[in-house]
Amino acid sequence: MKGFNYIFTVLSCTLLWTACGPSHSEGDGHNHSGKERVEQEGKESHVQEEEESTVTSLTAEQMAAVDIRFGNIERKNLTATIKANGVLSVPNHNKANVTPLYGGVVKTLRVQLGDQVRRGQVVATVANPQFIQVQEEYLTVNSRIVLAEQELQRQRELNEGNAGARKNLQAANTEVNALRTRKSSLQQQIQLMGIDPSSLANGNLRSTLSVVSPISGTVSNVFAKIGSYVDVAAPVVEVVDNSLIHLDLQVFEKDLPHIKVGQLVHFTLTNNPTTTYTAKVFTIGASFENESKSVAVHCAVVGDKQGLIDGMNTIGSVGLKDVLLDAVPNEAIVEADGKFYVFVQTGKEGEEHHDEEGHVHTDGEGHAHSHEDSKADSGRINFEKMEVTKGVSDMGYTAITPVRAIPVGARIVTKNAFFILAKMNNTGGHDHGH
Repeated sequence: MKGFNYIFTVLSCTLLWTACGPSHSEGDGHNHSGKERVEQEGKESHVQEEEESTVTSLTAEQMAAVDIRFGNIERKNLTATIKANGVLSVPNHNKANVTPLYGGVVKTLRVQLGDQVRRGQVVATVANPQFIQVQEEYLTVNSRIVLAEQELQRQRELNEGNAGARKNLQAANTEVNALRTRKSSLQQQIQLMGIDPSSLANGNLRSTLSVVSPISGTVSNVFAKIGSYVDVAAPVVEVVDNSLIHLDLQVFEKDLPHIKVGQLVHFTLTNNPTTTYTAKVFTIGASFENESKSVAVHCAVVGDKQGLIDGMNTIGSVGLKDVLLDAVPNEAIVEADGKFYVFVQTGKEGEEHHDEEGHVHTDGEGHAHSHEDSKADSGRINFEKMEVTKGVSDMGYTAITPVRAIPVGARIVTKNAFFILAKMNNTGGHDHGH
């Protein structure tokens, strides 16, 4: 009985599997017919072709909206460079603290921060009653010299007639010499005050002195104010001559052998990296700066110095070779799937056209364009994505080598190229939407 039940169970499972199994009619099978294979291969070829397309287009309105800009491949000196931080500096012999030679109270202040001054220009006046005393003593000494010279002459005449004592002649001569020495001292003091001694008279003694700038330059600091007391140890203003400003680069020990006197250095300000300035190496330091293991390289700034101020921080770049390379602005290069591309304006068009629903029109299908559609297409610009390899980057530019030749003088997108890449990725490289 148990054997019968077992046989029945096996037969039931066999019949059930047979009934549920696949059934194919004559002529059917897993392989497609020749026509189906051709259609399937055509579709696969079409999809692959669509994915590999490198041309897209933008309308004038789209380009204006995202600020698409054009340029050309440029020749730039972007060879291997040494980067170094630095600071702008003015030599001490081009800086001056303007101080009075005699202490006094500031009566007037004629300049303010940022003013341009010339050598000898009055920047302030100081007052002190002692100034009058010096002038008064000078006039008094002048009068005493006249009397002393007359006395000396009288003693000479008496001595010649054996009527005077010799010691009186000597005393008169000593008095004249002492007064003349004192006059010379007072005269120089008055000249240092900025007063012409020959113009002094009893009625025009001056109680104020002019403080003048010893150099031409820009007022970089104002220390005094009206009513404050100043002397030689307390400057009134500071003047800096930025016309001889130079760049001090801190170059590390490993890079020092590559630096030579006469090399050009291109640098930007830390707070304004868009403007590039040029300097030339004129001397290389002979000792390390502090514990940084760097050496100061002094460079004279050449060309435009507008906006350069003592103490500004900089980033310098020293080219090791003078070789020109094809380069484009950094923004012109886009990256996709680990490769780099630029977009070149072209007359090529995508091989297929998509309507608003993205439908692909194959050969034999009708595709009518209205007059308005044709007019819209006429305002479009086509762009071709071309692969390049990147080289050295410097000062906002990157050297490139096209994988496939780019025509000479071709217009490339230099700004916001990433927008075109995004549009191409969204549309599969074809865009004739109306």
